[in-house]
Amino acid sequence: MQRREFGTVVLANLASVLVAQACKKESSGATPESSGKSAATRIAVIPKGTTHEFWKSVHAGAVKASRELGVDVIWKGPLKEDDLKSQIDLVQSFTAQGVSGIALAPLNDKALVAAVRGAQRAGVPVVIFDSALSGDDFVSFVATDNQAAGRKAGQHMARLLGGKGRVIVLRYQEGSASTRAREDGFLEAVGQHREIQVESANQYAGATTESAHAASESLLLGTAAAKGNVNGIFTPNESTTFGMLLALEKAGLAGKIPFVGFDASEKLVAGVRAGHLAALIVQDPLHMGYLAVKTLRQHLLGQKVAKLSDTGSNLVTRATMDEPAIKALLAPDLERWLGEAG
Repeated sequence: MQRREFGTVVLANLASVLVAQACKKESSGATPESSGKSAATRIAVIPKGTTHEFWKSVHAGAVKASRELGVDVIWKGPLKEDDLKSQIDLVQSFTAQGVSGIALAPLNDKALVAAVRGAQRAGVPVVIFDSALSGDDFVSFVATDNQAAGRKAGQHMARLLGGKGRVIVLRYQEGSASTRAREDGFLEAVGQHREIQVESANQYAGATTESAHAASESLLLGTAAAKGNVNGIFTPNESTTFGMLLALEKAGLAGKIPFVGFDASEKLVAGVRAGHLAALIVQDPLHMGYLAVKTLRQHLLGQKVAKLSDTGSNLVTRATMDEPAIKALLAPDLERWLGEAG
């Protein structure tokens, strides 16, 4: 009997200890999620595409934020910037996985609304970056003031032309809010000059450099650019700018028509240095990626965040491209953050 009583006491004590430990764990919230460990905070960053230099810089900024803030960043987006279904699927997939939050650069300002709303309702907050989304079912919008950036391009073009001449705009693709704002800003600025005539502003380049090159050749031919009928050209993003540059070089017109483009890559910077591009409007994609992740992290911590954050833009010409601040924008140190992945 004594042995049985002794065994019963030991088992009872052991059970009490286990229950106490379980209660302590539950009350302290000792889980990766609630203790704030980096493994618990998983932020999915979904760009429009993954091939352009712009998105590599955004990726570097997201990685920088992940290291500084102690969060995990999952970088995944469509290969090309016309794969809308893939981007919608990614938002829905990350929502189903229960990530801590999503930073999204929407390919289309309306087509992603339902997927983002679904994420928000599932308790997965979304920060929109680079390009606007219709409605307000998101935490914050982190982007360049694209309308203002387009106006900078138009104002510079007007200066180059002395307030008179004929210009063309090769648009990017329908549904892209960021580039539409740039195009509208450019047209608004040149529209302030009565003697500047817009020869064409209704042609779209498509999502790739190849499609932009083909559209550029068609536009130059259709407006009789080789015969002097075009005095200025504007393109609103990296792929349209490079496609147009290739078309101008092929036609022997590079450097002969003032050309203002948008965004930076090694080849576009070389085009400015060679005088084939009069100017580039350059964003700060590294800071944009960094701020998108930082804003989402602050929201997850219960901190108040701005509904709109402007990450800025700069006009870059051959005269200014070697200034230290501009050089940092034109050639960010991607290797530091991306290594071989950059």
